[in-house]
Amino acid sequence: MSSLNKTSIPSEQHSLLAPQPSAEERKRARWLSAELERHNYLYHTLDAPEISDEQYDALFRELTDLEERWPGLRSPHSPTLRVGGGLLDGLAKKAHRRRMYGLDNVFSDEDWRDFVERMRRAWDAELNGPLPLEFWCDPKLDGLALEIIYEHGVLREALTRGDGETGEVVTEAVRTIRTVPLRLRGEGPFPSRLEVRGEVVMFKKDFAALNEQQQALGRKVFANPRNAAAGTLRQLDISITESRPLRFLAYSLGEAAWAPAEPCPSQHELMERLTAYGFLTPPDGRLCAGPDEVEAYAAWVREHRQDFPMEIDGAVAKQDNLEAQEALGFTARAPRFAVAFKFPAMQAETLLTGIDIQVGRTGVLTPVAVLEPVPVGGVMVSRATLHNEDEIRARDVRVGDTVMVQRAGDVIPEVVGPVLAKRPPEAVEFVFPHTCPACGETVHREPGEAAWRCDNLSCPAVRLRAISHFVSKAGLDIQGVGQKWIAQLVNSGRVQSPADLFTLKAEELLGFERMGEVLAQKFVDALDEARHTATLPRLISALGIRHVGEQTARLLAGQFRDLDELGRADGESLQALPDVGPEVAASIRNFFESPANRAQLARFRELGLWPQSPLVPFAPSGGAENGVEAAQDGPLRGKNVLFTGSLSLPRGRAQRLAEAAGAVLAGSVNKKLDYLVVGDKPGGKLDKAQALGVAVLDEAGFRALLAASGITLDASE
Repeated sequence: MSSLNKTSIPSEQHSLLAPQPSAEERKRARWLSAELERHNYLYHTLDAPEISDEQYDALFRELTDLEERWPGLRSPHSPTLRVGGGLLDGLAKKAHRRRMYGLDNVFSDEDWRDFVERMRRAWDAELNGPLPLEFWCDPKLDGLALEIIYEHGVLREALTRGDGETGEVVTEAVRTIRTVPLRLRGEGPFPSRLEVRGEVVMFKKDFAALNEQQQALGRKVFANPRNAAAGTLRQLDISITESRPLRFLAYSLGEAAWAPAEPCPSQHELMERLTAYGFLTPPDGRLCAGPDEVEAYAAWVREHRQDFPMEIDGAVAKQDNLEAQEALGFTARAPRFAVAFKFPAMQAETLLTGIDIQVGRTGVLTPVAVLEPVPVGGVMVSRATLHNEDEIRARDVRVGDTVMVQRAGDVIPEVVGPVLAKRPPEAVEFVFPHTCPACGETVHREPGEAAWRCDNLSCPAVRLRAISHFVSKAGLDIQGVGQKWIAQLVNSGRVQSPADLFTLKAEELLGFERMGEVLAQKFVDALDEARHTATLPRLISALGIRHVGEQTARLLAGQFRDLDELGRADGESLQALPDVGPEVAASIRNFFESPANRAQLARFRELGLWPQSPLVPFAPSGGAENGVEAAQDGPLRGKNVLFTGSLSLPRGRAQRLAEAAGAVLAGSVNKKLDYLVVGDKPGGKLDKAQALGVAVLDEAGFRALLAASGITLDASE
C-alpha cells in the first residue's frame, strides 16, 4: 500500500494550558492507528487485503492530519512512523546481549546422523533424562540476519547481526518494513523484553521488479536478493529503504524476559507465538518426530526449492525442546542443538573465455575463470574460482571449453568441470605462470602445498589486498575507507603499508578523483577514530596473519595483554589454546618473527594504535572498556565463567564486567568451567554444574569477585 511523507515529531511538551484534543479526536486517533495496522497486517503479512490503496491512503491522511494538529496523539507505534523521510548521519554500533551465532552445516543424511550422535554425546542423560528427539524444521533463508527488540510489546531497537557480538543499529530503517509489527499483536500481557531474531529478505518477484526499475533508471542492478536486502537495510536515506519491498521473517529469540507473559516451552510453540504476535515466519515449517522425519523434510524442501517465494539455500533443524536447547549450549562457533542442511549448488553451462591470475593479500596466486555471463540460482555469474593449479589439471579445464558453473554454498561461483562433448579442437591446456603477474618476481610452491606464492613484500597486489583487508569489516572495519580509495592511495605510492594510512592529511586527498573537502576530512577523521578506538581482537584480525580469522583473533585477545605479549608467546603456549594447532601456531610465530612485520608494529605503537585487551588486565596506562576500568589482577583472571538465570544486571552487562575482570566466557557447563554464576530460575545448568563439582556463585558472590578484581559498579547497579 502507498503512504504519505513522514512529518517531524516535535520534541517540546505542550503546556496543559494550551488547547487539547477532544475525547472524540483521541478516540478517533486510537481507532485509526489500530485500523491502519490491521490493514497493514492483512496486506503485507497475510496477503489478504480488505480495502483498496485509495481507502487506506484516506485513513492514513486522516491520522496524519490529527497527529499534525495534536502531536501528543502520536503513539510510539503509530503507523505514520513507518514512512521514511530522514537522512541518518551514520549507523551506530551496539553489542548484542546474547551473541548471534551462525549454524554448522551438514551436506548429507550421513552428516546429519553424525550431528545427532554428537548431540547425544554432549547430552548429560544422568542429569537431564533422555534426550528429546523432536525437531522443528524450516527452510534456511538466504537473507540478512536481524534482531528486533521489543519492550512491553513495543518496538524499541533493531540491530544487524554484524560479527555476531556487535551489530549496526538500523531501527529507523526497520520501522519501514511493513511485515515488522511496531507493536506486538494481541491483547497481551507481553514480555517485558523480547529480542526477536530472523532474516530480512526480498521475494524473488520483488527482486526482479526492483532490478527492472534500476535498469530503467540507468542505475546499478543488484547481484542477488540477499545483496539487495542488505544494501537496502543499511541505507542512510530512510526514504530509499521505505521504497523497497523488504520483508522480515522471524525464527528465533535472543534474550527473553517473558514475565508477565507465559514463556514458551518448545520451538514449535514459539513459532506459533511469533505468528500470533504478527510476524511472518519461514514458510512450510514442520515439527518432525525424529531424525528420519528430518531427513524426509530436508529432501522435500530441496525438491521444492524453486517453489519458495524467496531464495533459500537449505533447511534448518532445531531441537524442539527449548530447555534442551539451553542445556546443549554452544560451541565456539555454533549451537549444538541446531544445524543447517546445505543443498547441492545450483549449476549452469557457459563458455570459458579466459583464465586470469589474481594475487591475494598473503601472496597466493589464484586462477579465476572468465566466463560468458550466465544466471546461476538467481545470480548473474561472469567470473568463478578455479582454486589452484592442481584443480585446473584434475578437472582438465581449458580456455574455449563449455564448462559447468555452480555457486558453491550458493555464494562463491566455481567451475565444476568441462563438458567434454563440446570441447573445440583448438582448446589447449593452461600453463600456470611461474612469475607474479603483479610484480614480475619469481613465485614458488612449497612441498605439500597446492598454492603458488609471491613472497615479495613490496608486490603491489599483495600490498593492495593486505591494506584493503586491514580496513575491511574483517579488519578494523573503518567506515568510508573503501577498496577504491585504498587502490588510488596505493597506486599513487602515498600508502605503502597500513601504518601509512594514519599519517594522511585531508589536504593531500584533495587531488584524488571525486574527493572534496568534506569527504577528505571525513576520511581522515574515520582513520583517526579507528586509531583511538580499535580493539585488540580487531587489530589482530586486521594484521592478516595466515590462518587467523576473527574468531581466533578474539581467542588470542582473550589470553594476551597486547601485541607485545602475543609476539613473545612460543608455539607450545599457543597450542595450549583451544582450536590453535601446530599450523596456526607456526603461522603466528612466523608473522612476529618477520623483521618487516615488526617494523610495522613499531610504527603502530608510535602512531598510538596499540590497544590492550579488555579480557585481561590493562597496563597502568590502559583505559576503560564498556565504562568499566579493567582489572590489574584478580581472582577472575583467566577463569572460565558462565551465567545462567536472571540477574539484576542485564546479561550482556554482567558478561562484559566478567571480561573486564579477565574472565573468559564459556558456552556450556563442562569440567573446564571454573564458575557458574546463578540468578533466578537457573534451569538445568545448575544441576549439571553441581554434579561436576563446578564452583557456583550467586550474584552477590560474583560482585564480590569483581570488587576483588578492582571493579566497582555504579550505585544504581
